[in-house]
Order: sequence, then structure tokens, then C-alpha cells
Amino acid sequence: MSKHIVVDPITRIEGHLRIEAVIDDNNTIVDAYSSSTMFRGIETILKGRDPRDCGLLAMRICGVCTGTHYQRSIEAVENAFDITIPKNARLVRNLIQGALYIHDHVVHFYHLHALDWVDITSALKADPKKTAEEARKWAGISGEKPWTDSESEFAQVQERVAKFVKQGRLGIFGNGYWGNKHYKLTPEQNLLGVTHYLQALDMQRDMAKMMAIFGGKNPHPQSIVVGGVTCVQDIQNPSRIALFKTLLLSARKFVKQAYLPDVYMAGTMYADEALDGTGGGLKNYMSYGGFRLDDTGFYKSALLFPDGLVLNGDLDRVIPIDQNKIAEDVAHAWYEGDKPLHPFDGRTDPKYTGFGKKEDGVAYLDTKNKYSWIKSPIYDDNRVEVGPLARMIVGVAAKDKRITEYVTKFLKNGNLPTKVLFSTVGRTAGRAIETEIMADVMVEWVDELASNVAAGDLSTWTEFDFDAVSKNAKGYGMEEAPRGALGHWMRIEDGKVANYQAIVPSTWNAAPRDYKDRMGAYEASLIGTKVADPEQPLEILRTIHSFDPCIACAVHIVDTKGKELGVYKVDTACAV
Repeated sequence: MSKHIVVDPITRIEGHLRIEAVIDDNNTIVDAYSSSTMFRGIETILKGRDPRDCGLLAMRICGVCTGTHYQRSIEAVENAFDITIPKNARLVRNLIQGALYIHDHVVHFYHLHALDWVDITSALKADPKKTAEEARKWAGISGEKPWTDSESEFAQVQERVAKFVKQGRLGIFGNGYWGNKHYKLTPEQNLLGVTHYLQALDMQRDMAKMMAIFGGKNPHPQSIVVGGVTCVQDIQNPSRIALFKTLLLSARKFVKQAYLPDVYMAGTMYADEALDGTGGGLKNYMSYGGFRLDDTGFYKSALLFPDGLVLNGDLDRVIPIDQNKIAEDVAHAWYEGDKPLHPFDGRTDPKYTGFGKKEDGVAYLDTKNKYSWIKSPIYDDNRVEVGPLARMIVGVAAKDKRITEYVTKFLKNGNLPTKVLFSTVGRTAGRAIETEIMADVMVEWVDELASNVAAGDLSTWTEFDFDAVSKNAKGYGMEEAPRGALGHWMRIEDGKVANYQAIVPSTWNAAPRDYKDRMGAYEASLIGTKVADPEQPLEILRTIHSFDPCIACAVHIVDTKGKELGVYKVDTACAV
């Protein structure tokens, strides 16, 4: 007899996300539904605006993704106006976006995802001396010294946690599923994870400073404009570039000596789940391609991350990306519409139909009809997964030298076969591998920027005639954000935005079923997952968190049992 599990809200993410899962008599998930109970009306707000201003508003889609929406909106205008930015601007944008990657991935692993692997209370049983041995062991697998192997430091952390437990003041650790039998780390490994968790809180501040050096502030930088960047004084000041590099080198050290070893540790201890393919999902992976490496113009230059589509986990075939094959479907989303539309023609017309049945005070999604504020994107009529793992999969399939080298090294060091990538563990590992790549390549970029400026090139902006180019134009900004493929599309008429659509990474991943009733990436990833205790759905959280969900802007509120607390009717025709 099946059971219906409702997890609402999913915590340790940005935004409001609800997961409903059906499990059989063996506590195995046989059906799943993903729903965002939030409405985002940014696209409507941007209609009628000056396209040069859209970036400043579009970046408010999210306070976690910070400048990546800003850049995509600006690049959509530059694409529409056929503008190629100067080398310094390209490098600065890469460095701001790269700093976001490192910051976002480290914060995600430790502060949003680690507690799905690490049992906090188990750390109280650990031997600090053996914990130091664990630190050296896993760092050694990476070929590195450990970030810390101090017995006294581990003992101090253990004492701090013990005081919190004794006083009943676990705070953010208070509602964990501690003791769940699907936690597999030893007490010493748990203590190591908790220690790095706390140390990462300090590290992330410096990573955020990196974004602010060239971005002006963080979150929501403001130095990027149509045609280039405005941080002229920063790139001309050697001390500013030197500060950026100093912070970068420190972050890279933490990635190599703490983050990667911890992922090796988790991957090894949860290898059985990885080998079984738990959390694998669609196995269709897409990357728009990202981080331009030369100045031949957008969508023409060499890329750090290649673009491509890999279907059915086939690493021997990569299909090039054609943005004309992207569409959004609303068959199961709370919007008006009767067929998939390309973003240039997309509509954002809300049609909220509410939840379905209510039983024992719990409201369930109306899964036969509409059940999410997220649309269902499709590429060439395929449902796909995007994100760090997708970038690594596409890179390996495309035989990209750099990506293949890093992925191969990780798998070899961890004594893991390639197939473990198609799993929750693999998705988590893909993000860590990518972080190491980014930390290494950014050293090259910051040195390139310093050399270019020292050689006398101070150009940061490409001039253009707005009145001439904005009469009738359309453009798109497509790039790889930390969470995956991100695109902004806009049509411009008489100098104003006529239509605007954004398809964010979590739109691709968190989407409901489409017009063919095919699952989205979150939904598919849960099928076949064994749940140890339906009252503690740790396994659902572990897999969903592995995508790093980012769901923005809410108007409909429900409590943890799905009971309606309030419904707010908002006039979304708010363009001015």
C-alpha cells in the first residue's frame, strides 16, 4: 500500500519549494512531484523599460545568484545591439562570475548540503586524534596537506557543539534527522565535516569580497553596463588586483585542502548509493557553454565550458546547442498558454488554479492539472538537467582537455568508476570538481588582466549609438550560472522592452511535468530512491539539495502541512 510524503517547505535553499513523493511498501519512491509555491513577475515588470536599465532590475530576481542575472540581462542587450566588449571588460566579468562560482559552491556544499551527509550529534562521540588522522587521509587522496589537522581545534569544535546540545540551543542544527540510519560517516568524519562547516563561514566572507572588488558591492554588483564595465579605477590600481589575487589564492587553498577532501570522503562512504545510481534522474544533460576565453565576440569565442547536449548518459555523443530549439511549456504550470513557446514569444500570464484534494487537514497538489509556478522548459522536445554536473558531463563527452583531466583525476583518486557521476553523489562531486577548475583558471585570468593593463590597455567600454541600434532589435544572454544554464531573452521596439523572458537553471531542474507528462529533473531524480524512515525523508533532501535549488519571489504561503495560511492577489500588470 503506497504512502504519500509531503515535504513543504524544502529548507536550506533559496525560495519556496514543495516536494510530494509516493512510496511503496518497501519505502521506495515510485512517483514524485516538484512544485514552487512562489510567483516571480520580473518579466512583466521589465516591459516598457529602457533595455539598458534591465540588468539592475533583473538581478533582483535573486539575492543568492547576485550578479549573474545582471550580466545575462546586459549581454542580451549587447547581443541585440551587436556589441563586442573590450578585453578588460571580458576578464573583469569572468572574474566576478568566477568568484560567484567559488563562493556559491563552497557555501552550498557546507551550509546548504553538508548536513544531508554529516550527522552533527555523532560528532560528539569522535576522538579528536583520530579526526586529525582522517583529515590527513582524505587530503592525502587529493595530494594536498589538510586545511587543518589540529587535535586541539577539533576538540574545541566538539566542545562547542556539546554545549549547544546540552543547552538545547542547536539553532540551525536543531531540526536535523540526527541518528537516521542513512547517515554513513563515522563520528570522526562527522567532526571533520562540522569543523570545516564552521571554518567555511569565515572563508565565504573573503570570497564575497572578491566579487565586490570589481563589482562595487555584493550582493548585486553595479559595475557592469551595456558595452563593458565601469570599474576603471580598480583595474588601474595594482593593489586592487593584488588583493583580488590574494583572496583568490586563499579560497583556492580551502577548496583543495578542505572542500575536495570532504567530497572524496562523502563519495567513498556513500559509494554504494553512487554505484546504484541513486538520484541519477533524467541522464539528459545540457550546457549553454560559458566563460569566454578570447575577444572574438559573444557566441563565437572559445569557452571554458563547452556548449552541448548529452542524451541518455551517452558520453560518446554531444549535440551542439541551438537557442532556437528552446521552449517553455505551461501544461502543468500556473500560467495561461496552450503550447510550448520560444522565449522571444514567451508569455507570463498567471493562472492560479490552487491545490487539489485535502485530506486530514493536508492540502495536496492537483498533479493531474497545474501544480507549480515554474514553467517546464524543453530543448528540442527533451527534458534536461543543467548545472555543474551537466557541465562536467558535456565537457567529458566533448573531450575538452581541461575538464576531462580534472574529472579523470577525481575519479582515479577516489577509485571510482565513471558511472558514479550519474547519481546524487556524482552531482555533488561534479560541483566540487568544477570549483577546483574555476579556482585554478581564475589565477590565469587575474594575471592576464594585470598584464594587459600593465601593457597600457585601459579600455573598459565599447561606444554605441543607442538611438540607432534600439529601434527594432532582439537579443539573448546565455551563459552558465553556478546552478546551470541561464538565459535572458528580450525584444526591443523603439528603444523600449517589448517582451522579456528569463529561463533560470532551477526552471530547467525544478519544473513540473510537461505537455507529454514527462518529469522534470528533480522529479525524475527521486524515482527509485529508498527512504529509511518516511517520517524523516533525509534521502529526498539529499538528492534535491544536490541540485542547489534557487526558487525566487513568493505570494502564496502555506505551512509545513500544506494548510493555506493566506492567498494574496497581486496585479501583475505593473509595467510603467
